[in-house]
This record gives sequence, structure tokens and C-alpha cells, in this order.
Amino acid sequence: MVRSNEAESTTADLLLLNGLVLTLDDRDQRFDPGGVAIRSGQIVAVGPRESVQTAFRAAKTLDVTGCVVMPGLVNAHTHAAMTIFRGLADDLPLMEWLHQHIFPAERRLTEEWIYWGTMLACAEMILSGTTTFCDMYLFEHKVAEAARDAGMRALVGEVLYDFPSPHYGPIENGLEFTESLIHRWRDDPLVRIAVEPHALYTCSPPMLQRCFELAERCEVPLITHVSENQAEVEEIIQRYGHRPVAHLERLGMLSPRLIADHCVALDDQDLELLAQRGVQVVHNPESNMKLASGIAPVTRLLAMGVNVALGTDGCASNNDLDLFGEMDTCAKLHKAATLDPTVLPAATVLRMATRNGAKALGWEGKIGELSPGRLADLIVVDFGQPHLTPVYEPKSHLVYAARGSDVRHSIIHGRLVMEDRRLLTMDRDEVMQRVRTFARTIKS
Repeated sequence: MVRSNEAESTTADLLLLNGLVLTLDDRDQRFDPGGVAIRSGQIVAVGPRESVQTAFRAAKTLDVTGCVVMPGLVNAHTHAAMTIFRGLADDLPLMEWLHQHIFPAERRLTEEWIYWGTMLACAEMILSGTTTFCDMYLFEHKVAEAARDAGMRALVGEVLYDFPSPHYGPIENGLEFTESLIHRWRDDPLVRIAVEPHALYTCSPPMLQRCFELAERCEVPLITHVSENQAEVEEIIQRYGHRPVAHLERLGMLSPRLIADHCVALDDQDLELLAQRGVQVVHNPESNMKLASGIAPVTRLLAMGVNVALGTDGCASNNDLDLFGEMDTCAKLHKAATLDPTVLPAATVLRMATRNGAKALGWEGKIGELSPGRLADLIVVDFGQPHLTPVYEPKSHLVYAARGSDVRHSIIHGRLVMEDRRLLTMDRDEVMQRVRTFARTIKS
């Protein structure tokens, strides 16, 4: 049995027994039937069922026979509260969608809309196996509160622009607000804060540098959209004489602290710079497909050693937050794009949605795998379904056949937040009704 150093202790808060345990650790250990013991928010043992069951007694035990126990999924890029805009402006090019529909709609946002829109996103993510998400939007103090109330792990940050925000007004206020968020949430067990300038086409070089300096001083991640499509690249070249990645390099902003979202339109020099500087990249295949932004060179990025995580983007451009669907799309899209069925095998894509996401968001070695001492963020996927029968390779099923609705239990920081498909941290009907009410106002 793989067990913590506290061998003398035999108590646990929660035991999961009899499932196929996929640790996704460095040795890719599997235990079937296996067991996981959880205490005080951490995993204290992982191993064969009999060993775990004999060594620990717990206040609660879940029999997960016929299920796969695995790390929770990490949605490394989204705009959670945009659930309230789901389906609002579909089938449009990126810039038209953004400037003629989304930005105008966002001017009407309120704290209440953001809180309940995020709660709806958390409900959707928990129900589909996501235990951690990274968010960029407005009124992010309400996003942080919603994540905490839903029991989700989250890295969040107020979106910053050169122009006045519907939330904080002038940019000076935005930087001050971001720093106050960093101090407010610094010691929270679930929620962390990042500095998040929107994009290179909405943020001037001086502002981008101020954001980078704030992130450096406070030792938090810096997140921005980068090279989402070719039109953006051409605009940045016209303005500054350099492609977006080279522009960031000239500003001194490329580093492992930077999380670059999308990275679709890249040339060879861009790829080399991202790899050399250790930048974290988040791939959002379904959003990129829907907005016709293009196909990010993910296979090349991975081959060059770049850490590539997986995200859904927001519900206004996807239109769901189901990372199981995103994994399936990711794997198949790149096979079609390269005409090579061997690229992005299931194990690689599963890692993008777990360990790579943990690394990108600054939780490497804490989440993304099932090992003693790691934070207890894990999900139980019910394989007793026709579309998951028979099982030859469970990782293949998780990427190509499983659905978010197959997730039976979700545990975050040792807390059971969903049991037998029932959300335990919120009233699902109330959340949906609140958002339906907001939608009537938006539609009017």
C-alpha cells in the first residue's frame, strides 16, 4: 500500500473502496480494486482495497465498485459567469462577437448576476467532473465568493482593460482592486488570485508592464489572451511592429509566471520563445473551433516541452463547461488537423486536463494526481454504462467515451461536494431559476 508517513494513525474522514484507482502519478500506478483514504483535506493513503480498508477506519465510506477513481479535472481557462450569456450571440467571428455583442452586454452586469452566473458554472463543472477552474471576468470578488460557497478550487482575477470597466471604472482602480483581492484571499485554502490583463489589443504596453510588475511583486500568476486568431496577430503587428509573443518578449513578460490563453496563431519563433521562457499555455479547442479562430499547434508545443493545459473558455463561446467533451474534441481535432491518428493519445490529453492544468495554475505537486500528501481533489466516474462497456483501457474511455454525466461523486479538498449526482453545496433549482430571471432582463 502507498501510504503517508503517519503510519500510527488509523483514522480517516472518508474512504473510497472497490473502484479502479488511476493515480496518474509519475509511475502511473493503478489499483483494481483499490482504495483511497482522505483526512483533513488531504489524501493519506492510496493502494489496494484490502490494505486501505484494513489500515483505516472512517466516518464515511463510499463503495465505488464498477467505477474509476481519478484526480479531478482542471479547467484552466474560463469566464464562469458568462453562463448567463450562453447562446446569446452564436455563429459570429471573434471580433464581431466581442465588440458588438459581448462588450455591450457586459455593461449591464451586476454583482448579483456575476455571483449567480458563477454558481451556475460551478454546478455545471462539479456535475461534469471539474474540481478546479481558472477564471477571468468582471466583479471577480463575487466569483471568488461563489467558488468558495460551491466548494470549488479556483484561480481568479479581475479582467483589466485600457478603457473604463463596468465594474471598477478607470484602470488605476482596477490595479488597486486586484491587489486588494490578492491580500484578501492570500491564505484561503481554495481560492487564489491572479493579475489578468485582457489581451494585447485591449491593453497598452505600459499597462501590461504594470500588470506584470504587480504579479511579480505579489508572486501570483499573470494571465492574458495571446494570439487567439490571425486577425489579432495582424493588429498587433500593425500597432507595434511585432507579433504578440515577440511583443510580450520585448516587454519582458514571457516567463513561467505567464499563463497564455489560446495561442492559436503561432509561427516558429513564437513556439521557440514560449518554450524557452517556460510560458504556460492553455488550449481551448471547442471555443477556437466555434469562433473559427483556427487550430493551435498543440502537438508542436508539447514536443518542444511547453506545458499545455486544457480549458473550455466561457459559455458564450463554447457553449458548455464539460471537460470530458473538451478532451474528446481536443484529441480528435488534432488527429484530423495533422492527418495522424497517433498524435495526442488519450493518456496525453487526460494529463492536459489534470496534471498539466495543476502545473499551469501553480498547484503542481498539490493536485492533479492521487498520492499521499496531495490535496484530496478527486472524482468517481461510473463505468457501469453501456457506452463504457467493455473496458480494455480506462484512459481511452475517459477521453473518447465518457461524459460529464457519468461522474457520480466529486470531492474537493477532502469535502464531498457531490454524492450520487446530488449537489451538496448549493440548491441547483434556485441557481438555475436566478439565472433564468437575469436572462429575461438581458433578452428584453
